[in-house]
Amino acid sequence: MARETASNRLERSPLHLLHRAGQCAAEVFQAELGSGDITPRQFAVLVTVSQNEGLSQTHLVERTGIDRSTLADIVRRMLKKGLLQRRRTREDARAYAVKLTEEGWRVLKSVDPLARKVDEKILSSLPASQREKLLQDLNAIVHMLGRMQAKQPITGKR
Repeated sequence: MARETASNRLERSPLHLLHRAGQCAAEVFQAELGSGDITPRQFAVLVTVSQNEGLSQTHLVERTGIDRSTLADIVRRMLKKGLLQRRRTREDARAYAVKLTEEGWRVLKSVDPLARKVDEKILSSLPASQREKLLQDLNAIVHMLGRMQAKQPITGKR
């Protein structure tokens, strides 16, 4: 068997390619927003909260796929920016329910068209006939890996 070169190995690695695609997409997002102070993850939180007002932070983790500690940090920063507000839930006094503030709604409305433009730019790198398939494949990967991760026992190791 012929020896793989390092670049060939990375060109055949879904792990590397998905990571690089995510980096490139984030760079396109930041370039489109210019001096905008919203990251792709913060945008995902804004969209998710806008569609699920009063969602707990635990459910926000489940819906966005952002890990718990990172999400807590994102929410804390968005609270400081005045984009979110939170209150204790009625069901569990330890949990917080999150909703958008007026400023959060304003930012979402201004950033959403730019995010859609970024999505279009990313998809335009493929022929039109392959775009829907890419979205289906990415969703399948996320769904399957999410299910596999949920079945992993908690060991304290990452």
